[in-house]
Amino acid sequence: MITKVTKGVKISVKTNYEGSFYRKNKLSYAFTYEITIENNSDRMIQIDSRFWKIFDVSKGYEYIEGDGIVGKQPILLPNDVHSYQSGCVLSSAMGSMEGNYLVEDLIDKEQFKVVIPRFQLIAPFSMN
Repeated sequence: MITKVTKGVKISVKTNYEGSFYRKNKLSYAFTYEITIENNSDRMIQIDSRFWKIFDVSKGYEYIEGDGIVGKQPILLPNDVHSYQSGCVLSSAMGSMEGNYLVEDLIDKEQFKVVIPRFQLIAPFSMN
């Protein structure tokens, strides 16, 4: 598990390789990840948006931005935990993801970025 704490907000990431498949006659590799967000601060926060930097060995970098996480903008009170699962399809068996959440302190109306640490997406057979 990979973890990172920013301003009392802890991000933990677990990954899994799901297998390969053909998409448009090209071999693709599917990965899932579970992210746990722990609000260890004394603030009430809301996840407003996300930014991803995805690296695929065969394609280079791709950048993705969007509101919330998997269609939600969760509010976390102090000591609350929010987890979600999502996935990524790469055209190679190796890559990585990293990024940040734009988080709002709902009391002070201050926005700040919470780092999503870089995590590897590696098919087990490619490590041999």
